[in-house]
Amino acid sequence: MAARKSPLFDTATTLGKIVAFLGISALCGVLAAGLLVPAAAVAGVGATSSIDYFDQLPDELQTNPLSQPSKIYSADNQLIATFYAENRVPVTLDKVSQHMQDAIVSIEDVRFFEHGGVDPQGIMRAAVTNMAGGSLQGASTLTMQYVNNVLIDAGASEGKSADELTISGTKSIGDKLREAKLAIALEKEYSKEEILQGYLNIVLFSGQTYGIEAAAQTFFGIPASKLNIQQSAMLAGMVQSPNYFNPVSNPEATKERRNSVLAAMLSAKKITQEEYDKAAASDLGVDLQPVSSGCVAATFADYFCSYVQHVIMQSDQFGKDSTERAKLLARGGLTIKTTLDSRLQKEAQKQIEEEVPMGDESGAGSSMVSVEPGTGKILAMAQNTKYSPEQGAKNTELNFNVDADMGGTSYGFQPGSTMKPFTTIAWLESGRTLNETVDATRTSYPAGYNWNASCLPAGAWFDKWDFKNALPGYTRPMSVSYGLTKSVNSATVAQAAMLDLCDIRDAATRMGVHRAVDGKPFEVNSPSFVIGGQEVSPLTMSAAFATIASGGMYCTPIALNEVTDAQGKKYEVPQKSCERAISEDVAKAVTVPLENLVNDSPGYMNPIGVPAAAKTGTTDVSEQTWTVGYTKGISTASWVGNWTNYESLNDIPINGVSRDYVDGATIAGAQWTDYMSAVAPLYNHGGFGSPPGNMVGGSSDNRGNGNDDD
Repeated sequence: MAARKSPLFDTATTLGKIVAFLGISALCGVLAAGLLVPAAAVAGVGATSSIDYFDQLPDELQTNPLSQPSKIYSADNQLIATFYAENRVPVTLDKVSQHMQDAIVSIEDVRFFEHGGVDPQGIMRAAVTNMAGGSLQGASTLTMQYVNNVLIDAGASEGKSADELTISGTKSIGDKLREAKLAIALEKEYSKEEILQGYLNIVLFSGQTYGIEAAAQTFFGIPASKLNIQQSAMLAGMVQSPNYFNPVSNPEATKERRNSVLAAMLSAKKITQEEYDKAAASDLGVDLQPVSSGCVAATFADYFCSYVQHVIMQSDQFGKDSTERAKLLARGGLTIKTTLDSRLQKEAQKQIEEEVPMGDESGAGSSMVSVEPGTGKILAMAQNTKYSPEQGAKNTELNFNVDADMGGTSYGFQPGSTMKPFTTIAWLESGRTLNETVDATRTSYPAGYNWNASCLPAGAWFDKWDFKNALPGYTRPMSVSYGLTKSVNSATVAQAAMLDLCDIRDAATRMGVHRAVDGKPFEVNSPSFVIGGQEVSPLTMSAAFATIASGGMYCTPIALNEVTDAQGKKYEVPQKSCERAISEDVAKAVTVPLENLVNDSPGYMNPIGVPAAAKTGTTDVSEQTWTVGYTKGISTASWVGNWTNYESLNDIPINGVSRDYVDGATIAGAQWTDYMSAVAPLYNHGGFGSPPGNMVGGSSDNRGNGNDDD
């Protein structure tokens, strides 16, 4: 008597198996010409419409360029950082070891080289297994898997979420039919080798690691061409479930899966028994070499990386909006060649950290940025923190060197006396001379004082202004040149009182000086701006002093040399953009007192071995300190200050040393001097030339001795 069915018989499970059987079995009707039996759609779409349904399925696979990482390089081809949504390095099949090719075919589709895109034997085997109660199998060939990956990649490129993408385990019979038809069409157009190559380049191995080359580099630190038997088997095993078969998070399961692949390779006669035994007994041997995305993982110059990212994200050359630009950066395979000189960058970082180490208990910030005179190329951009969204003593996303809209601090930093050369430039442009004497005795100007400011409405009113010189002994008549060399506040203000304040502002503006907070020219709302009363960024000051070094040509700072995508398309990037800001004679003349500052102040600013000029700057209570200076080939702004609470640097231990007075020469000047001594010979380091006599004027006997006054 026949056995009776159990009352606990699972009708839904059995029905599901029957439907799966019908769906998979339907695919068995592959004809030699590559068509399916119309009844194939019965299980998914209904018998009456099956023929029309199948005929309407697409038969051409629309492939987009694979998502590839973008890479930022220095001018001397040093990799700075990689950006990606999918870490992938496409390679041709001849760059993939034969072991890897054998492993993936053996485990995923052993009849790959025999079928026409859909494998009837595989379908029947899956159907029998499913009906017998085994794990549900889908009988997808490598070609069908490739089709599925292409469809997923296309959806991801369009911005679809994971929930919107049709992935394994969520596909309907209609989805499988579409894959089958596309696979058949693909096999008619491409060779098996081309399909295998496409598959190996697109498939996910783990996390954001896609494609065999990136996988080989990530897990073993070698190219795909060097993968051995056991390495190939491990990677081939991962594609079934990349998150589960991960040698880092689940090594035991990964090894078991690897050995299953080795067994499949042995069964397919791709390896010998001896090779199998040796490989199966080996450890996984993972040598993890992860490649992280973005500036947080930059190999060096992380803040310059951030600056470059801002440049791209703000340029319509890389997309119509920020979404398109971010997509291009993460998926477009851009090769971004920048202006950065890795030699200068590494030296700047070294000198900064020697003076104010990362995480120093003082909390002081330190940075340097170099610009090439005559081109505007940014050569170095360094600071004493690590680029990170986790702000702390060592970490911040804020770039000390740049304006607020390029990732800088909210307002920038007051430049102190590094603003003084612009007053002297306006002085020279008005027809006056370096050796003319000014009355530097005055340190107070009453409310309503008759300042000349032609850009303001008539009758513009300024409040009373009291200031002081940093050191006693300088409230006396002196030459303009001496006052600038010794950085005497009362001398610069005396000059400004004899000039038009708007002319001083305009001279600075022509040389690129602007407010860090909004990029606008300085406001003439108080004469205090002439000695540093409004905030700027170090990059602004470096570019402005580069104007003097170049003989009067202001060049807009640029960071990009060339950008191309994975298909070889070149993008327009800002080219050298220079215009005359001051005359060559004025540039030579203002250099004289600045060169004297470097050469004639023992123990203050030391000569660097080549002609150089510089100006220091210190705010009222030493919250911000600066040295900005130049050779013919390099202009560098060095800044040390308090970027968190804007309190004084005086009397606090910086790198273990407390000082009762920190000025622009103390730390900022020391790192500028050591850095420029090391790098200046790498670029033009000739002399600046002599100014015409009518700008120098008669000899002056009031230079005197004494310390600087910031």
